[in-house]
Parts: sequence; C-alpha cells; structure tokens
Amino acid sequence: MSGIIGMYERQGAPLDRGLLRALTDSLSYCGRDARDTWASGSVGFGHTLLRTTRESQHEQQPANLDGRFWITADVRIDCQEELLAELTRAGATLTGRTLADSDLILHAYAVWQQECVRHLRGDFSFAIWDAHEKLLFCARDHFGVKPFYYAESGELFLFSNVLDCVRQHPGVSGDLNDTAIGDFLLFGLNCDEATTTFRDIRRLPAAHSMTVSSEGVRTRRYWSAPTTGRIRYSRPQDYVEHFQIVLQAAVADRLRADRVGILLSGGLDSATMATTARDLARSAGGAQDLRAYTVVYNSLIKDEEGHFARQVADFLKIPIQFIPMDELKPFGRWNQGELRWPEPVDDPFFAGLFDQFGAIASDCRVVLSGEGSDNLMHFQMWPHVKDMFRNREWSNLAKQTPRYLRIRPSVVPGIKRRTAKFLESGRGASTLPKWLAPDFARRLNLEDRAQQWSTLQGLRHPVLPEAHASLALPQWSAMFEWEHAGLTRSPVEVRHPFIDLRVVNFLLALPPFPHFYEKNLLREATAGRLPESVRMRRKTPLRGDPLSKHVQQSSAKWLDEVSYSPDMDAYIDRRLMQSFQKEADTDALRSNVRPLCLNFWLQSMSKVRYNLHAEVRNA
Repeated sequence: MSGIIGMYERQGAPLDRGLLRALTDSLSYCGRDARDTWASGSVGFGHTLLRTTRESQHEQQPANLDGRFWITADVRIDCQEELLAELTRAGATLTGRTLADSDLILHAYAVWQQECVRHLRGDFSFAIWDAHEKLLFCARDHFGVKPFYYAESGELFLFSNVLDCVRQHPGVSGDLNDTAIGDFLLFGLNCDEATTTFRDIRRLPAAHSMTVSSEGVRTRRYWSAPTTGRIRYSRPQDYVEHFQIVLQAAVADRLRADRVGILLSGGLDSATMATTARDLARSAGGAQDLRAYTVVYNSLIKDEEGHFARQVADFLKIPIQFIPMDELKPFGRWNQGELRWPEPVDDPFFAGLFDQFGAIASDCRVVLSGEGSDNLMHFQMWPHVKDMFRNREWSNLAKQTPRYLRIRPSVVPGIKRRTAKFLESGRGASTLPKWLAPDFARRLNLEDRAQQWSTLQGLRHPVLPEAHASLALPQWSAMFEWEHAGLTRSPVEVRHPFIDLRVVNFLLALPPFPHFYEKNLLREATAGRLPESVRMRRKTPLRGDPLSKHVQQSSAKWLDEVSYSPDMDAYIDRRLMQSFQKEADTDALRSNVRPLCLNFWLQSMSKVRYNLHAEVRNA
C-alpha cells in the first residue's frame, strides 16, 4: 500500500517542485517506510511506501525502467508467475533479482504499452510517464479496490489515490458537485463513479485507463465482467474441487506478508477466508502469523457474531480480538479533525471505522475480508431454468427442477416478490423525501434520478443477471475507498479474495443450482474445516439496528436540536424534517438521517480547508 501523487503541466510549463514535495509529505500516513519524489521538466511524481509484501522490502518508488518509463503506484500484483512467463515470451529482459510489483508493471508497459492492463491481475492504481512519447498513462484495477482521483487546473493535470491530497492543491476549488449531493441524499452515496462530491475533482472508474498528453485527456474501459463463461461438470464434486483451487490461489496471492489479519464475523464468508488462509499457512510451514478481528455489540443489541467468530477462531487456533461498539454514539467525535471524512457518508457511527482500523494497525498491515460472496452467489432459479431450456439440457432440467421444488419451503415468497417488483416498476420510483428543497429537487430532476438508480442496471448475464449486475454497483468503490489508508489514516491494507478475477470468472460461469442455493458451494468446500455450527448456519442479520436503539434512548434527543450549516438550506427544507425520536421505521430513519450526515460533513469540511501553496511559499 502506498500514497501516490503526480503533476503534469501538459503544455510544458516547469513543474512546481516545492508543491510536489509538500503534497507528497501530506501522504506520509499512507506509507511510513519510504518517501521520495521525482521530477523532470513539466512532470513529477511523489510516493510514500508502506511495505505490505515480501517483494516490497527493497522497493523504491518513484521507479523507472531504462530512464524512459517512470511509475508511481499503489499496487499488489497477482498471478506473478504467469505474468513473468508472458513477459519472457514477449521478449522482455528481466533481471535475476526479485522484482517488486511496480517493476512488473513497468516491464508490462514496456512490452504492451497501454494494453498492459489486459495482462495485469490484482489491485492497482498507478501512473506511468513515457518520456519518449510525452505521455502519461494511468489505470485503476478491475474492481476499483485502489482509488484514483484527478483534477485539471488550467493545463495542469493532478492525480492522487487520496482525495484530500488533490483537494489541497491551491488550483483546485472547494466548490461542491450538487448532483453528487443529490445522490447522497437519495441513496447515501454518489452513484456516478466518474465524479466526486467536489466539482473540480473526478474519479477514474474501476476497470478504466487514461492517457494524458498535450492533446487532452482520454479514458476508456478495458474490462467488463464476463457474461459468456460456462462451466458444466458431470460430477458435483468437481465444482467444489475447482472452487477450492481458485479460492486458494486468490488467498495465497494475498498472504504475501509475515502477519495477516482476518475480518472475522460469525458468518460463513469470512470463516471460509479464515480456514483457507490457515490451511495455506500450515502448508507453508507456519510462516504466516494469522489474527482475527471482530466488531461486536455486547449490550446495545443482541449480537451473536462474537460467539460464532470465537468458535471459528478456536477451531482454527487463531488469536481473536473483539472490538466493541456499544459505547459509540451517533456522530460521536464528528468534530475531531483526524476523523474527518473526505466525502459525506450516511453512517452516523463513522468513527467506529477509525477505531476498528486503529486496533488492527497495532498488529497487522494486511487484513483479509470476506466481502463479495453474497453478490457473486446471489441465487436466482428462473434464469437458470430458462437457460437449461435454451441449451436443451433436458436431463438437468428434469433432475434439478423437482429437487429445487422439494427443498424450497414454498414458491409463494418468490411469486409475491416478483409481483411486488412488477407493481413497483409500474408505479415508478418511490416518493422523494419530503424534506428535499423543492428548487433543488427540480433543478437536478431528482425524481427521474431516483427512478434511474432504484433498480439494478445492465442485467445482461443469461444465468446470473443480478449477480453480474451487482458487480457494477457504485457501493463497491465507496466501500474500497472507505477502507483505504487515505481515509482511515491507519497503515492497513484490506484485501478481498472473493473479488479476484479467477474467483469472479469461475463463479459467473457456474449453474446457480444447487451451488448458490443457501451458498451450498461454500458449505461443501468447508466440510470438516469449520465448526458445524458455523458451516451450516444460515445468513443472519444483526438483531437490531444500532441507530434505532440509540434514538430510543433519551441521550439521543440532541439529534433533533443540532445546529445546521447555512449551506444546508440549498438542499433541504428543515421545517419538514421529522423528529428522530418519533421515527419507528428503520429504513425511514436511515433515510431521514442523511441530511444530518451531510450537515456534519459540511461543518467539518469548512474547518480544515487551507491554502497549502501559501504554506509552501512561506516555508
């Protein structure tokens, strides 16, 4: 994990090197092991390094290849042996020393230029300067695990993987993007992955690359989740064995560290990560020091996650640390500068994320997450039935349909769900919140915006349409950015084995029944490797909503009496805000608390804006 920064004067003006160094210094919390800058004429890079892999122990960035290609990268490359073999076949001259991940990208670019991203696997956000072509090439990984922000100020192109770093440039205004604010008030996040809450700052979306030259800025998509993969075995066990192979490869690539943590809930997904990591560590002679971390509630609500997480940890002989959240109040410590969010977030307990990562950072620099399984194994039977008809798989159809009808408790819930979905689509989007300022809602046409984003877009997969479409949801980028050190300010890199190209390609090629029904594939793959109480446990939501519990307490009355930023009047009509104490519906409470989230964010943002350029000049 690293902090990256770059500046390019596209018309050849000399670079402000003092400002480059200052911006690089501002990223020191992202990488505490090394810090350096490089500049040549009109272009310059900065880099702060946190060593999170064994190959990074001798890495230095910004790095170069033959003095022609320069790179600054936040990167972890998977499938290294395959990439090295491809490079060798393509004629690349590779040195005998162990290559850092950034070196591999440089060699890939030297061989394939802009097509190099089609050969890379892993999590990455990088920029390469091609000195001969006078071209800046930037890319973000397939799923957007590593952030990439950029802005243009006149002829200056500025980028970083930390939003606050871009904001600090004196040429970047603090003006807000009202469309992003509207999305936040409707959905809790900005649905346009190419923009941010700030008018002048944009995102490079996941699976996109970008070229920057004197002629302008061009972006393109280089990858989309596949829709044509098809894996069909005659033996059911072959599916399980194939899954175990690809998952082990995904976890192994993420265990390239001496100590690794696991975000261990009491559910099956994270437990599968844990047992796979433990098996790999044992096969490697116990080189990995594994630790588990579990967020729990002890008194506020009835929470069994800690109980089941403890069973997994004890079964696998992994030490576990519980991180309690009972005492955290809504908007607790919101005005502490070090806990400030770069963009608004609809979680009133946002301070808990800093507590969680602060606890992990005291032990580990790398932690595994089980996120992704729910989306990829989203079960749908009807598209599968239609696919068997199309492909004339009469034998499978005759076997699977009766079996499905036998084990499913009732078909009535499915019929009711499809009927409700049909009726809802006929009515259009749900009514806009009453507290939205009418002029704001009309100007941004928020009613159409709500209808546009109220359902999944691009249901193109013939068998797994919702699972496939869910991979394009904007929530992914938001989640990855919330976990990044640029926000948490903790030197911890989160890795997601389920969000791995090999795993994604495999799961999108499977027949969903019986493998995705109640996650049967995971249960079969972990037989004998997890406690039965966890392996066969159904997915269980948290028993109670923390926000609702706090609102019911007298100590939360202050939420109805907060002072509002004057800027809020442009977005909401405060007279129509309902008392939080009177709101019993959890979904409505979550929606109605968003104006408060935006209000606190606006107030905190106004306190930290400063002119870094002036500080550099006065230094």
